[in-house]
Amino acid sequence: MTDVTHKRLLLIDGMNNFLRSYVVNPSLDANGSHIGGMVGFINSLKKVMTETKPDAVIVAWEGTNGSRKRKEINKNYKAGRKPPRLNREYEFTAEEEAENKLQQLIMLIDHLEKLPVLQLSLDEVEADDVIAWATKSNHYADYQKIIYSNDKDFLQLCDDKTILYRPTAKQIHNKNSIIEEFKIHPRNFAIAKAIAGDKSDNIIGAPRVGLTTVAKRFPFLCEDKDYILQQVFDFCEEKAKQIKKPPQVYSSVLECSGTLKDNYDIVQLHDPLISLQGQQRLSEAVSGFTPQLQKNDFRMSLMKHGISGISVDNLFQSCMQIVVNK
Repeated sequence: MTDVTHKRLLLIDGMNNFLRSYVVNPSLDANGSHIGGMVGFINSLKKVMTETKPDAVIVAWEGTNGSRKRKEINKNYKAGRKPPRLNREYEFTAEEEAENKLQQLIMLIDHLEKLPVLQLSLDEVEADDVIAWATKSNHYADYQKIIYSNDKDFLQLCDDKTILYRPTAKQIHNKNSIIEEFKIHPRNFAIAKAIAGDKSDNIIGAPRVGLTTVAKRFPFLCEDKDYILQQVFDFCEEKAKQIKKPPQVYSSVLECSGTLKDNYDIVQLHDPLISLQGQQRLSEAVSGFTPQLQKNDFRMSLMKHGISGISVDNLFQSCMQIVVNK
């Protein structure tokens, strides 16, 4: 999974992994309150750190109003998305479940502060942008980056030093596997997704055009070369002139070119939607972070919040590697 010749940076999509754990983990505290989000997250953190043996760990969280910038591009971005609900019956109203989820998240962040884990977030910035920033940061220029998330948006960031580990699918994507599976180069994946759209984020692409069609009709997107949407539009116009009855995809793309430009601005992570001031704050947070492991405080924090039965030995062993190699 990892390249032993480089230091490794583990980048965890915090909310993505917390919500996954919240939905599926049935753990309860001594009072019968649901704590599966915390327990599942800590167990998955232990597992992925044991597997990848990172030299640094960042957990990126959504900032307050994190989607604002993308909603300014398209007000329907993420519209209609329902909050994930527990996949089992509890005597929760929707309001009580939301409160339980929030309290678990607050407690989880407190637990992580006792570990050599850097937690990053910025107001009006999504976690995706923070992770994208970290993959390009000079602080980690010589590191292999392992993004831990189920979100396929990160496929576009995979390169010779960056891979995507999707725990639910139990898949590890690298540059070559993405090209083989999708016939699209990661550096052009944002263009492909802008054309195909993304139902999970309510991003509407060209009608009846999916990633398979994009790969088939725009084969140059598989090349190890950066393309822009205008080149796709030019290609469509050329095909319309050359072929008597061109495939519908070319006219579909041209007819909604304005929408596709907005889509690209929303889905692309090559230029994270973070202000220069925000980037400076992230850089200062990385530079000023000293990884520490507070074993007793971590154990006491777990006990305080009713978490028992978690073996922390492997987690502490992985954490000590970070502290020793800081």
